[in-house]
Amino acid sequence: MTSSIPAVDPRSAAGAGLEAVLLDMDGTLVDTEGFWWDAESEVFADLGHVLGDEHREVVVGGPMSRSATYLIEATGADITLPELTVLLNDRFEARITRGVELMPGARRLLKELTAHGIPTALVSASHRRIIDRMLHSLGAEHFRLTVAGDDAGLTRTKPHPDPYLMAAAGLGVDPARCAVVEDTATGVAAAEAAGCRVVAVPSVVPIEPAAGRRIVGSLEEVDLPFLRSVITHMH
Repeated sequence: MTSSIPAVDPRSAAGAGLEAVLLDMDGTLVDTEGFWWDAESEVFADLGHVLGDEHREVVVGGPMSRSATYLIEATGADITLPELTVLLNDRFEARITRGVELMPGARRLLKELTAHGIPTALVSASHRRIIDRMLHSLGAEHFRLTVAGDDAGLTRTKPHPDPYLMAAAGLGVDPARCAVVEDTATGVAAAEAAGCRVVAVPSVVPIEPAAGRRIVGSLEEVDLPFLRSVITHMH
């Protein structure tokens, strides 16, 4: 007698597929990359400097320490990095307090991952105060773990792999079985250096195709079966 039960694909068997989804925040889940640029432009205008668009591609997606250091050096502004960091966070937090738009497909994706019990982490180069504020818009219930750029124990942030390695360790999963969703080359570099599989959703700056990297136009194209395929098709 022939069984009607389909054979199990060993790539999708328990322990062999998707173990967690790790999500960037700014520009990936929330439409805030423009907010950061506005905050930087406004703060530097107060300091007597105009930021040209040529600076925007340099600072997008990077940790604040790198972006702020670059802007101080590029403009010659008379301000220290700690002072500038406070001003930028203050300006940005005031902006997001007035409301934040989620990226198309973000709310649906988060609800889908939560409904299926997929371990999910928010991994951002933004500071803890900003992440905690943003969780009001995103819904803290969707994340088992959040990693901020200034968290204790995190000495290096994106483009280094440390934030994604910390997230995977915190969830108790294998980085190679994690699907990461990112919108910038900096974030993609961090995720790939950690050994994760990447879905890139470019926001401000294009992201080049590469082996093992999936590039989509928006989160509307990303759902749980898609994320599972990112892992199973690579193993």
